[in-house]
Amino acid sequence: MRFAAVALLASLAFAPRIAAAAEVTSFELDNGMQVVVVENRRAPVIVHMVWYKVGAADEPPGKSGIAHFLEHLMFKATDELESGELSDTVNRNGGSDNAFTAQDYTGYFQRIASDRLELVMSMEASRMDGLRLVPEDIGTERDVVIEERNQRVENDPGALFGEQMRAAQYLNHPYSIPVIGWKHEAHSLTLEDALAFYEAHYGPNNAVLVVAGDADPDEVRRLAEKYYGVIPPNPNVVERERVTEPPQLAERRLEYADPRIGNDYVIRSYLAPERDPGAQEEAAALTLLAEVLGGSSTTSVLAQKLQFESQQSIYTAAWYSGQSLDDTTFGIANVPVPGTSLEDAEAALDNAIAEFIEEGVDPEKLERIKTQIRASRIYALDNPRALANRYGSALTSGLTIADVEAWPDVLQAVTEDDIIAAAKKVFDRRKAVTGHIRKSATEEVTQ
Repeated sequence: MRFAAVALLASLAFAPRIAAAAEVTSFELDNGMQVVVVENRRAPVIVHMVWYKVGAADEPPGKSGIAHFLEHLMFKATDELESGELSDTVNRNGGSDNAFTAQDYTGYFQRIASDRLELVMSMEASRMDGLRLVPEDIGTERDVVIEERNQRVENDPGALFGEQMRAAQYLNHPYSIPVIGWKHEAHSLTLEDALAFYEAHYGPNNAVLVVAGDADPDEVRRLAEKYYGVIPPNPNVVERERVTEPPQLAERRLEYADPRIGNDYVIRSYLAPERDPGAQEEAAALTLLAEVLGGSSTTSVLAQKLQFESQQSIYTAAWYSGQSLDDTTFGIANVPVPGTSLEDAEAALDNAIAEFIEEGVDPEKLERIKTQIRASRIYALDNPRALANRYGSALTSGLTIADVEAWPDVLQAVTEDDIIAAAKKVFDRRKAVTGHIRKSATEEVTQ
């Protein structure tokens, strides 16, 4: 343990030198595509990622899941590539590739030897405006998406309840709709739906290219201009306009029972502010609040109070993810010991939080958490994909490179008083959804 502590302190002592190894260069092509190069020459590997500023929250009504469905279809044929050729070529060259869809963005990436950058860039550019879908693609890939939903959601009672909880959390905003889509709507997605979404949102003027790893900015610029720069901007792309939440004035409560549940538990989410460009202080306080309150299964406030002192719980947690284009959520959960009712578990959770607000933040624990955050950021420099994710997800969620670079210092500047102030503000039951999840329904629920 002593050796580990010394090693951690030693690594942090060299933090400025290590951080300097990841140089960031940014420029914009004439067609509006933003390019970010994150240099890290530790290994001859690059991660090439294209992020589109469109996600599940930008789908037309009644077409939930279309963003994710199109993500799957993007691996079909283009003007220059046969269906599946991109992935096959990457694999033959010793690399890997994949894609992902979130509420605010859709991303495509390849991890490959740095001397293959031109190869993957040429193929990725081919599907930016040259996707060639045929009717035969639709039924097969739609079945794949539905089966993915079956595995990840329908067969997971926690995921099923999570959808219900998110739907209750947002009264008006499309974050209430699952990224993978509602199952009944996924069954009806068509070729025309996919093409319409592609033509409305895909193009260089709605994309961010991030190249991280063993990359030279001048070479990336040359290749980006050669392959992406020749693609004209998509005239259909418009600025995102999201509906906003009305004032939330009443707590929502959900009861859910499923025999597949392993342990009964109580969970609550609160509407919470996201990281805003140039104003990340409140989100930083909430980030540290989540860590102090429930980030550790052994040393966090909830763990200490409920798992070890009163021994009322077998698991507790708190979480917050502020990187979101619009309002996000702050969550807490309590899994009580067998024989404890969820009503008592909820009361114990609320009492523990009230005591924490009254007692304040332990300065030593806060400093330890800040040290761990600094260390994790330094260690992430060894991972080109983590570096690419850091910038790509931020830039497609409304933040800037300056915000990304400032974030570590904003976190370190958070005080104990900032955290308590954030707790008092976010723990507003009028903006909360509380769920009781049970293995079997109670008499009151089934009546």
